Amino acid sequence: MRSKELADAGIHYQTLSRLVEAGKITKVRRGLYQLPESPEPDDLAEAALQVPGGVICLVSALQFHELTLQMPHKTWVAIGESAHQPKITYPPVTFVRFGDQAFSLGIETHDVGGVDVRIFSPAKTVVDCFRYRKQVGLDVALEGLRKAIENGKAKPGEIGDFARKLRIWTVIRPYLEAVAADG
Repeated sequence: MRSKELADAGIHYQTLSRLVEAGKITKVRRGLYQLPESPEPDDLAEAALQVPGGVICLVSALQFHELTLQMPHKTWVAIGESAHQPKITYPPVTFVRFGDQAFSLGIETHDVGGVDVRIFSPAKTVVDCFRYRKQVGLDVALEGLRKAIENGKAKPGEIGDFARKLRIWTVIRPYLEAVAADG
C-alpha cells in the first residue's frame, strides 16, 4: 500500500514508523509498504501504486496480455495530457501522454499481486502501438496485431473501431486486412 492510503485508513505516520521498526510491515521504498510475508511486488503493480491515475500501455500492456515476446526494460504508463508526471526511481517507467479520448477508451482493471492495475484492453493496446510505432517499433505493433487476432484476444472489428475513433484507421487497415485474411 501507499503511505497515503495508510494515512487515509487512519494510520498515523509515527505508527507506520513503529510498525516498520517492529517488523510488522516492510518498507519497499519511499511511500510504499507491504506485509513481510508478501512476495516482492510486480513492476506493473508498483507502477500502478505510484501513478494512481495512470494506465499501463504499449509494450507493457502487450506483454501483460501475452501478445508479444518483448520484455520491456521499462514499464510504459499512459497519463493524461495535463496530468502531473511523478518522479519514480523504481521501477523504471516511460511516461506517454495521451489525449482525453485516447486516455479514456479501452481501460480494464486487472488484479496483479493483490493490486488493482488499470491496463488498456488488447484491442486498444494494438491500436496504441500503431499510434506510437516510432517509439515501440512497427515490428512490435505487427506482432501484437497478429497475436491478438490469432489468440482471439481481440476481434478485427474491435481493433477497427478503436482505430477509427483514434484516427489511425488508414494506417492500420492494410495490416489488419492482411492478418485477418491469413487467419
